[in-house]
Amino acid sequence: MKRYSEDELLPLSALQHLLFCKRQCALIHAERLWIENRFTAEGRILHERTDTQGSIARVKVRIAYALQLRSLRLGLTGKADVVEFHRERGVKDKKMKLKPVEYKRGRPKKNNCDKIQLCAQALCLEEMLDVDISDGALFYGKTRRRQEVVFDHALRSETENAAIRLHELFRSQETPRPVYSKKCDHCSFINLCLPKVLGKKRSVEKYLTNVIEDR
Repeated sequence: MKRYSEDELLPLSALQHLLFCKRQCALIHAERLWIENRFTAEGRILHERTDTQGSIARVKVRIAYALQLRSLRLGLTGKADVVEFHRERGVKDKKMKLKPVEYKRGRPKKNNCDKIQLCAQALCLEEMLDVDISDGALFYGKTRRRQEVVFDHALRSETENAAIRLHELFRSQETPRPVYSKKCDHCSFINLCLPKVLGKKRSVEKYLTNVIEDR
């Protein structure tokens, strides 16, 4: 399998943007644009609690914050909000069980975009530390609850395919045209992206073809 160089690594966070909207992903990570609204501000404030590197030791678990991640196999780099290192009490020689935890401002989503971002963190940790990670958790600000996520074969494959698609998008050096859907109404880029206008715009070639055919 291809291994990427350090210069080819892409932001791990771009996976979720890709799965939400390819155009939004290109605008943020290729064109370096950012527009904040209430939803992005709430998410930023939530993440500020875990953005400072450090760790806390408890009886059965050590909690690491803002842990740097990298995978040369997936070509991704980023950081985990929280990684929990669990150890059974009284067991010294056994490897710790790792569990990544990602913080999200809203509620659990119907699609797998949050789960894929979390799974990518686990794949990075597995490659970096030579461990097996079976599960993680998503903490949602609206519900104030954790959603447990199992990293099964299907989710791992979906995550690896998303990483491949992300690199393909960057290699194309093209920002996809907008396609309007209801999710656009909650996107901070809606006034810049103009999906209702540009998404329906006909190409010059098609326009000229129609004119010729009418004549």
